[in-house]
Amino acid sequence: MARLVKLYSQVDNIKKQYFIRNRIAEENRQKENEAAVRIQSWFRGCQVRAYLSHLHKNATLIQKIWRGFTARVLFRQRVKTAYFIMKMNFYNKMAVKIQQRWRGYYVRKYVHNYYARKRYLEALTRKNEHIRRDLEEF
Repeated sequence: MARLVKLYSQVDNIKKQYFIRNRIAEENRQKENEAAVRIQSWFRGCQVRAYLSHLHKNATLIQKIWRGFTARVLFRQRVKTAYFIMKMNFYNKMAVKIQQRWRGYYVRKYVHNYYARKRYLEALTRKNEHIRRDLEEF
């Protein structure tokens, strides 16, 4: 019972201590709340930055693969074009060679025919001799 009396005598002191501690806790609660908000925002920022870094790496990987693919397609196209041009140049040179040989053959056979020219010159010589004889007789 003595304890109860002693507690009742300290009730005002306990109430005062309770309200003081509640006020201090309330003041600290605001600071702790701001600190908790700051920690949460920092953590969420770290999460978002990590996610954006992940997205950036994946986007870079996709771009790298796409650029490599398009470069290989372009290179194949250029090789095909160069090969086609090389073949066409070869075929053109061969066609020129064939044309040269044919024209040479044709000219030698029909235009500058040695035997035909020889016959023509012999006939011309005979004709000239005949005309000279006729002129001398005249």
